[in-house]
Amino acid sequence: MIIRPLAAGLSAAALALALTACGSDSSEDKKDSKADGSTASVATIADGKLTVCSDVPYAPFEQEDASAPSGFSGFDIDVIQYIADGLGLELSVVPTAFAPIQSGAALNASQCDVAASAITINEERKANLDFTDAYFDSEQSLLVPEGSDIASIADLDGAKVGVQDATTGQAYATDNAKGAEIVAFPDDGKMFQAIKSGAVDALLQDLGVNALHQTEGGFTIVETYDTAEQYGFAIKKGNTELLEAVNEQLAEMRESGEYDTVHAKYFG
Repeated sequence: MIIRPLAAGLSAAALALALTACGSDSSEDKKDSKADGSTASVATIADGKLTVCSDVPYAPFEQEDASAPSGFSGFDIDVIQYIADGLGLELSVVPTAFAPIQSGAALNASQCDVAASAITINEERKANLDFTDAYFDSEQSLLVPEGSDIASIADLDGAKVGVQDATTGQAYATDNAKGAEIVAFPDDGKMFQAIKSGAVDALLQDLGVNALHQTEGGFTIVETYDTAEQYGFAIKKGNTELLEAVNEQLAEMRESGEYDTVHAKYFG
């Protein structure tokens, strides 16, 4: 396991004692005294692991991969693997539905320490989650079968449009696909099966995911939407120690050039 120096000067062992835990109810919260006499709850990372909730599969961001150290790979996973290595922690990925990830329910229930799942940072989610610095810029997009009469979002009147539940793609379709029937699915896998079977006429979701479907043949992206979205890793609200540590590793990843290498691996 690769351990890189932390900017704050903490050793990996010391950091592990400061970060919020996931898992066992037997882990007791500790209290970190502040100068003003107040306290901040901290606990230990369970068994030296950084446990991550992720909505799998959502390629190219997260997917099962038996050859990867954690059993998963993808852009999000490769980035969070770098962070876990830098913190001297083993990465453990827990497949989790997106709805409890984006609402904060999974983190609040101590199912994981971090959520890494192509999560767009927005004000509604900030009410329930703390976000790291942004690590990816995204757009929305419209995917249709090749030869479809649908050439833009204006052509969706009367059409069925597949979206993933609780996502910014669903919100964008609801606001802009006038006259369309919005059909929500729990994950991208079910959405893609629906368009392949003809159950829906189009998919509106993150560009990176639709772009991968396009490469598989038979489908084409007819329109993209610059929504100025940025992804961040989500952390339980108030866990400033872990938030700062992850941000330090993200900054180090960019400075080292490794971020560009991982980005090119998945997006060219």
